[in-house]
Amino acid sequence: MSRPQRFDLIAFDWDGTLFDSTALITRSIQSAAVDLGLPRPSDAQASYVIGMGLQAAMAHAVPALPEARFAEMGERFRHHYLAAQHEVILFAGVVEMLAALKARHHWLTVATGKSRRGLDEALQAVGLDRVFDGSRTADQTQGKPHPQMLLELMREFGAEPERTLMVGDTSHDLQLALNAGCASVGVSYGAHDHHSFAEFKPLHIAHDVADLQQWLLANA
Repeated sequence: MSRPQRFDLIAFDWDGTLFDSTALITRSIQSAAVDLGLPRPSDAQASYVIGMGLQAAMAHAVPALPEARFAEMGERFRHHYLAAQHEVILFAGVVEMLAALKARHHWLTVATGKSRRGLDEALQAVGLDRVFDGSRTADQTQGKPHPQMLLELMREFGAEPERTLMVGDTSHDLQLALNAGCASVGVSYGAHDHHSFAEFKPLHIAHDVADLQQWLLANA
């Protein structure tokens, strides 16, 4: 029986890593700011905050937003995101990759800046609600890059940091892994420019899901 070689627990970011939602999130942040009469964030500003908890993301993407209007901004963001989320799909090859890893008996989890409700709805929509063994969302615990998400997942499954791998498309994901004492793999097809990943010392940078699957099956 094939068993994990190096990592028992693999934690995946969701948006921009497994789910092709970067452009929709960026547009939704921009539209929400305009709805509130605030300056429209640039693509770079809006995409940088993907993976962070909602309030932290809004504060960073729209510096002119007063704290008293965070909830209003969040409501407008959700309005724009939900209106078009049916257009967003998994990256090609994700289902097959997860099946191959399950066959190897890795614990598969999600560590995301989404809300609990948002992740549950997304998992159900794409038929992955029974694939993952566990998950943590930004409204359940500390947001990225605070290590609490990974620490809680490791405690839940009895996994040691050296046997845990974080996979993500942003510097927030890779910093999360470092903060938790875990290894990481970056993907270049999501929200952040992969040239900024070097300081976080990822074991690999995958340029598509096929590359990610090949690396994981050979090295994880």
